[in-house]
Amino acid sequence: MLWEWLAGTALCLVPAAVLLFVSGRNRVQLTALCRGLLTRAQCLAGGSWQRQVCVTSTHAFVFSRCTHGKARSVLETFDLYAKTNPSLSLGPETGMCLDEVMRRVSPRKVLELGMHCGYSSIRMLRLLPPAGRLVTVEVDPRTADKGEELILVAGFKYSQFQVLVCSSAEAIPALRPHLGGENEKEEEEDGSGQGLELVLMDHDPEQYLPDLLALEREDLLSPAGCCLLLVNRWGRRPSGALRSLLEHLVARPESYSVRGRIQEDLLEVQYRSDRESI
Repeated sequence: MLWEWLAGTALCLVPAAVLLFVSGRNRVQLTALCRGLLTRAQCLAGGSWQRQVCVTSTHAFVFSRCTHGKARSVLETFDLYAKTNPSLSLGPETGMCLDEVMRRVSPRKVLELGMHCGYSSIRMLRLLPPAGRLVTVEVDPRTADKGEELILVAGFKYSQFQVLVCSSAEAIPALRPHLGGENEKEEEEDGSGQGLELVLMDHDPEQYLPDLLALEREDLLSPAGCCLLLVNRWGRRPSGALRSLLEHLVARPESYSVRGRIQEDLLEVQYRSDRESI
């Protein structure tokens, strides 16, 4: 982790060095890029205390400045905060890519691992169908509490989502009862209630592969197809944990298809049970 921190910090300083040789309009654009990289690195490199400060300040800003009951306003306020402050939100560019995947996949059941104050949760909830359901897992109680409040501020109801405050390793084996909604019986009859159709992993990268294996073991991924979105917050060079996951995916072409990067820090993978191809 120390090596990754040093590498990430060094990468953030590259735009600052280039600033010495540019001017005018390009300098303004590059300054904004440098600020964004540095603020994200601050949250990533900090310990649990610094992350909690980041969550608390993000929540206070969004809660006090957004229009309550308006998801779009909440997201725009998140983005406004992230322009000048440390933030773990995916941001508008990656957020729009997430929107595109949600519209293309049209999932009814979504799992989010890693909440980060609710930004991604809100983006996905606003694109779920009326009978859709989001389960988001967050290991830190304070982050879970702040994120849940902002989801409610955005206008969503408990019937549409659930926050599980525990580790992903604890949540996955006990996940199935939390996936059913009011129309669970109808979904089972028409074949749409057979598992998760989209999973966003944005928690500890060391848990990506163990959690994917657990989802398979518990038979929680929809056999008809599940879109996996993997967040890589260390830029072009994936972490060792993410490389191990990619090796696992490539070794199982009958079940996984790596679609590639849809954004600098977002990788899309398509899962389909080998039982479906028989």
